Amino acid sequence: MMFDREQLVVEISRAVLARLRQRQAAKPAPGKNRWAALLDSPEAAKIKDEIVRVGYKLWQRQYADGNGGNISYRLTEEAVICTPTLVSKADLRPEDLVLVDLEGNRLAGITARTSEILLHLAIYRAVPQAKAIVHCHPPHATAYAITGRVPPTGILPEFEVFVGRVAIAPYETPGTQEFAETVLPFIQGHNTVLLSNHGVVCWANTPTRAEWYAEILETYCWTLAIAQQMGAPVLTIPADKVDELMDIKRRLELHDERAAGTASALCVPDSSAAVVADALPTAAGAAPLGRDEIESIVSSVTQAVLEQWEAG
Repeated sequence: MMFDREQLVVEISRAVLARLRQRQAAKPAPGKNRWAALLDSPEAAKIKDEIVRVGYKLWQRQYADGNGGNISYRLTEEAVICTPTLVSKADLRPEDLVLVDLEGNRLAGITARTSEILLHLAIYRAVPQAKAIVHCHPPHATAYAITGRVPPTGILPEFEVFVGRVAIAPYETPGTQEFAETVLPFIQGHNTVLLSNHGVVCWANTPTRAEWYAEILETYCWTLAIAQQMGAPVLTIPADKVDELMDIKRRLELHDERAAGTASALCVPDSSAAVVADALPTAAGAAPLGRDEIESIVSSVTQAVLEQWEAG
């Protein structure tokens, strides 16, 4: 469609007027800076309500005792909404939430931000698609984290599709930059990481979905613990059926490093196969493993995985 001169002027005028109205609506109210206005915006209000609901779910399910756990959402490229420090997730209110920049500096809000926000920010900087993060301490998943183990794969389809392989990061003091950086080697290939001697961290596109991953992981670890008490071998999903689950995962656009190739070759049949021994803390008073011992463990586990794959 072609415009004559008069029509073109009208269309430009309408576009300019619409843009001016948008800018006027985005202006902070008198007495408010732009960050306070952003934290009080309708978009932020929806996210704050969702974070409060997620926090209560974590507390209800006993994933966050006392004032434990934290939740965040990347509202803009520059600003992240997060939970405050020293507040139970059962008692969260929207007005408790804080806005911080990607360095952890508070931009707006009346409370102090969570002490572990640096962990969230490290993930946001490294994983552009991560929009929301949940950190909590679900008991059965944390039991794996305090024994230096990861749950096996190839057993339950829901876990394979939504979580999949779980990594374990070495221990560092919570709240420090060193703690935040422990997850960096693992976050590109996973949406969930066990934190040694601490808990779990999950990320997704919404706070609710990140909390789902924590639920799925915890229920899976709980189910495995029950199965181990039954005195019978745990059955695994046939290798070709695991590949079909990876197809589902690709269709749902859920990242999994196994989906790039044959999933069955990367199933971990035994949770003791968390063989990145250099990354895990040694037991108190125990001598660290030597290089020959590490290579022997890696070789043994690799052989066990290959045998499991070939056995189908």
